[in-house]
Amino acid sequence: MTKLVCLDCGQINRVPDAQLGAGPKCGTCGATLLSGKAQEVDAGTLEKAIRVDDLPLVVDFWAPWCGPCRMMGPEFSKAAGMLKGQVRLVKLNTEAHQSAAASYRIRGIPTIISFRRGQEAGRQSGALRAQGIADFATGRG
Repeated sequence: MTKLVCLDCGQINRVPDAQLGAGPKCGTCGATLLSGKAQEVDAGTLEKAIRVDDLPLVVDFWAPWCGPCRMMGPEFSKAAGMLKGQVRLVKLNTEAHQSAAASYRIRGIPTIISFRRGQEAGRQSGALRAQGIADFATGRG
């Protein structure tokens, strides 16, 4: 069984490992748990997902006014599609969630951080292409 936090309603879901590739949905709100898209999250949902998720979680810390962040956005989404069912990719707007950005010691954006089982596993600053993001997320980069 794999535990995943619903990024829409915050509920914890237990998904049989064999169902991870079959588009599992939240038992509470029906949202897709592994959509293959980068999803915007708030600070509370992010903290819960970092603590609970059994799959690796990669967070893009970005802001709407940041040019490199806007350039990397489509690449981050492509990487999310490439990694569907293996790694979850989410985005946190540092402009809207400044205290969360401070608590994760974000010094420059875009910055991506990989979390595994509640611990920071890697950090990369600067815009990357989809393959570079996928390599970082899987530990190959």
